[in-house]
Amino acid sequence: MFTRHVKHGSVVTHSQLKTMLSSGDIQLFDVRQPDEYLAGRIPGAVNIPLGTLEESLKLSPEHFQQTFQVKAPGKDDDNIVFHCKTGGRSSRALDVALKLGFHRARHYKGGYTEWAAQEGN
Repeated sequence: MFTRHVKHGSVVTHSQLKTMLSSGDIQLFDVRQPDEYLAGRIPGAVNIPLGTLEESLKLSPEHFQQTFQVKAPGKDDDNIVFHCKTGGRSSRALDVALKLGFHRARHYKGGYTEWAAQEGN
């Protein structure tokens, strides 16, 4: 039986995130506000505040790249990860992405709070 809205397997752990970052095989999007992002961030994360995420993911690949200076995520990419401070906004970001057809997107539930604690920042 297939349930449409299962979020199993859609969570990335701290160790999985570190592996993805070290291999460079990740498209990490920080959905916090710009001031939070500037105060501290996971290296390589691109800031797209949750309030603008849906319209940002609907941009053409060219416009996305011009706006965010990174390649636009593809609907079948399995390395899209959202994060926020503690997992609430990134869970909502995941819902937005899934609704738009990014079926393999995931989120880092521990968020920046866990990252900073684990990394000693």
